[in-house]
Amino acid sequence: MSMLNEAMQQAINAQINNELFSMYSYLSMSAFCEHQQFRGCAHWMRLQSQEEHTHAMRLYDFLIARQGRVRLAPIAQPQVDFASIPEVFEKALEQEQRVTDQINSLYEMAFNEKAFAALVELEWFINEQVEEEKSARDVVHKFQLVKDDPAAMLDLDRELGARVAEPAQEN
Repeated sequence: MSMLNEAMQQAINAQINNELFSMYSYLSMSAFCEHQQFRGCAHWMRLQSQEEHTHAMRLYDFLIARQGRVRLAPIAQPQVDFASIPEVFEKALEQEQRVTDQINSLYEMAFNEKAFAALVELEWFINEQVEEEKSARDVVHKFQLVKDDPAAMLDLDRELGARVAEPAQEN
């Protein structure tokens, strides 16, 4: 028997899917940036995709550790075309805000269900989302500052290309 009730398992499985969709979406954003020759932006988005995969696996591992069933569902097709590179980052920020809402709802459910181990696990995600939103918001702000200045856009692309992967985090 699982240490999480069926409703919690379903909700965590849904969040695994949400995280995998975010992974897929960032990969699509990366491909768009590559196609537009903004390789620094593409690199930034690709690292973001890898982070989302790590988040999904963290929930996956948590569900397994609590003797729950992982039930993977189809991943929706992400957006593939964007009006501009700045719009890609605006969509990334919107996506992070959506994930924050999803995590908050999951946390509230875990609280109501008295799923204490899930609360502890989800606290990590709540803190992570503060950082994820700040990171995306900072880039959106920089694109707003540079407007359509080609030299500034290239500098920003170079800056975003310098992003390094986060070290793997222990559960």
